[in-house]
Amino acid sequence: MKSMASTKNVTLYCPEDLCKAEKRSVGMAMQVLKVGFCGLRNHGMLRQSIAMKANTGGYESVDLINGRKVNGIKIGGDGGGVAHLGRKSSEVLKEPSSWVNEPAHAWLQGRFVDNRFVYRQTFVIRSYEIGPDKTATMETMMNLLQETALNHVTGSGLAGNGFGATREMSLRKLIWVVTRIQVQVEKYSSWGDVVEIDTWVDAAGKNGMRRDWIIRDYNTQRIITRATSTWVIMNRETRRLSKIPDEVKKEVQPFYLHRVSIPIADTDSEKIEKLTDETTHRIRSGLAPRWSDMDANQHVNNVKYIGWLLESVPIDVLEDYNLTSMTLEYRRECRQSTVLESLTTMKPKIAESKNCAIDSNRDELESTHLLRMQADKAEIVRARSVWQSKQKFVSTM
Repeated sequence: MKSMASTKNVTLYCPEDLCKAEKRSVGMAMQVLKVGFCGLRNHGMLRQSIAMKANTGGYESVDLINGRKVNGIKIGGDGGGVAHLGRKSSEVLKEPSSWVNEPAHAWLQGRFVDNRFVYRQTFVIRSYEIGPDKTATMETMMNLLQETALNHVTGSGLAGNGFGATREMSLRKLIWVVTRIQVQVEKYSSWGDVVEIDTWVDAAGKNGMRRDWIIRDYNTQRIITRATSTWVIMNRETRRLSKIPDEVKKEVQPFYLHRVSIPIADTDSEKIEKLTDETTHRIRSGLAPRWSDMDANQHVNNVKYIGWLLESVPIDVLEDYNLTSMTLEYRRECRQSTVLESLTTMKPKIAESKNCAIDSNRDELESTHLLRMQADKAEIVRARSVWQSKQKFVSTM
């Protein structure tokens, strides 16, 4: 069967040296980038690749380009390839034949460890994943956790045609939705750092699944982030919660691992206080989801809520404190047409000393957040977070 996505070629003409180009009929020397897009084929999912090829082999006469007489370079080459930079035109760069039939999961850079109960993947922190302080943001960390979870499902062979759904879930039009997630950060990675993420799953009551993660600094193997979450099943069409069918349980139960990333004593299981107009300190209105905020399940991706929650945090807190812990309770899904409000209240973290005295610590702050619909005030996400001054945060690392 032919490829589902046919190969298309885009040719870009770039001046090689504008300064030295003469204004006569000699014209400009040109470089050609030929970008080939390789799509998916029916026999297993094949990787999508972009092969960048350049031709600078020999200055042979080219009479016309775009209807203009110029002296350029020869475009193309024999054998379906083009010459490599700095090589003669007879030396053709070809794509290795081993790439053609390689399954997608071979390019995900993940692997199973601990008797295949744990999925492990490494990531490099990119320049577009850092904030003003040149370290990865909470949203970046959450995106990496989500990516690892999805690749875990794909690599296990359970993936159906849904966004992280198993085959039996896809047959029943069911999807996973997160109801609660807690993240604890000991250190934020910097641009160029390599992190290693482990993830695994376990049962959460009769009708839920728990997914945990730990993030390590790849070089030191120090654990820098821990996270745990609870997931339930929802019907993709009716948008109603559903019990986990026995067929789905049979799929996922062989992967259950009775291990926790956050010790029980440190798990934030308390109910998060509801904020109102009277109890909140700050309100940010007029927040509107964009089309790019939607995910494959046709609702706003759960990571996007974090950015909106932080919109109502005072700027001096964002500048002088690090977000070290965050717990989110997801109460309602959000669509693109929804206009949102973000509410936040901040206070010094209260701690009991050894002599049972109450100590108000300005080095640490506690905040409560609410993301709600602006029109009818319906709750979407409640959240609780802990902030530590950046000076103290650095000293404890």
